[in-house]
Amino acid sequence: MKHFKTICILFCAASCSGSIEENQVETYLSVVPPVEVTDRTDLDVRAGIVNKGHRERNCSVSIYMEHGGVQTKVCQETVAVEPGGSLCIRHILETEGLEGKHGISLKVISGRDTLLKTNPVSIIRSDIRSTRTAGGAFVGICHWSETEGKHWNDDIRKLTDEDWRSMVRSMHSLGLDIIVIQELFRNEEYVGRHATTAESYAGKAYYDSKLYSGRMEITASDPVEAILDEADKLGMHVFPGIGMFAWFDFTAESLEWHKMVTREVWEKYGHHDSFYGFYIPEESGGSLDNWEKTPEMRIQRKREIVAFFKEFKEFCGEFAPGKPIMLATNSFGIKDGMDTYPALLEHLDILCPFGFARMPEEDMTGKEAAMTLQKLCDQSGAHLWFDLEAFLFNDDASLYPRDIEGITGDLQMFDNFEKIIFYQYPGVFSDPKARIRVGEEKTETLFMEYSQYLHDTNSSGLYQPYL
Repeated sequence: MKHFKTICILFCAASCSGSIEENQVETYLSVVPPVEVTDRTDLDVRAGIVNKGHRERNCSVSIYMEHGGVQTKVCQETVAVEPGGSLCIRHILETEGLEGKHGISLKVISGRDTLLKTNPVSIIRSDIRSTRTAGGAFVGICHWSETEGKHWNDDIRKLTDEDWRSMVRSMHSLGLDIIVIQELFRNEEYVGRHATTAESYAGKAYYDSKLYSGRMEITASDPVEAILDEADKLGMHVFPGIGMFAWFDFTAESLEWHKMVTREVWEKYGHHDSFYGFYIPEESGGSLDNWEKTPEMRIQRKREIVAFFKEFKEFCGEFAPGKPIMLATNSFGIKDGMDTYPALLEHLDILCPFGFARMPEEDMTGKEAAMTLQKLCDQSGAHLWFDLEAFLFNDDASLYPRDIEGITGDLQMFDNFEKIIFYQYPGVFSDPKARIRVGEEKTETLFMEYSQYLHDTNSSGLYQPYL
């Protein structure tokens, strides 16, 4: 069994959920990355367990791989979970030589009860890590910037819950099966760096939050529920964006706010099988120091971002053990952050950087930046995904769809990423069959051109092209 090795750690991830003994024990199964990989990418298989009861529970946990009707046990552990406790068994599955469509299954036995969950995955034979296709896309319920979202924010506000469901189906038709909701709050009154405190926070929610009364003015009653529910039906994966508190803010005040919102979002939406993990949308420069001017402040900002993710991951592990936590950074100034990346990546499951196609002249090249981050993630055991910018800037700083040649050029050039996520879908891609076109006419053109690219390069048979 040379392809298998087992690592057991506390607080690991999950995407499918179930319960045994009247919800006293909750279990989750996740495969990172999900859906489709090449055989140059190992699968990070995670089984999380939460004991909500008042006594210790002994659980037999088995992970299986099924292919061609044959099921092989690749990991088995017997664990004791203390009352109110949580833990996870993590198994790294090497994929070389395992080409084809597989089922990754979790079996948990506690007492007389048994729970079984399965996630499908497709493995493609390749000489590179990337599939050279996008596996998902960001979705802004409104764009955070009225300037950048000039050509689509008015349209997107008109979308109903059913329109959001239709958009999810359209994304699925392009193989964009990972949805990253950009943010669940918009802090329109943010001035300066900080949003003050959690108590005085003035942002507005995109859902019915009991924490804050302000609501964004949109037509849909609950676009978050619509996205998650439709994604459940299609076997897709969703990262709710736990933000926005304030850009680049990883202070103790920001951490407090994120904890409150995460707890509420999990209690409201965590029952969805498609709820895949937590995205923190505050972003960061590649230097991880918030562009501070003095050495003392640069050190402080670096300490803050590490402390934020360390405590946030521990917090999430209490009720959603190890659900993947993702952060997007830009690719500029990475050399200045080299002293901090190892500590950050110890507490961050997925780093999803952007900006490789527009590196500053005095910096390293985009390819060099990608490979530098890849080495750091490989050393730490973290996952490196690619936030591929599918837009360009007009002279007035508004965004418009990038040409298909630029997008496919990046897909071909940056071949080290295990998963590629477009930024973003609404306003950049539009299904011609949609009731409302979000953005300019060229968004429909890009949708069709990318569908043709998939048709021309599809090697797995996984997608049914729109054409």
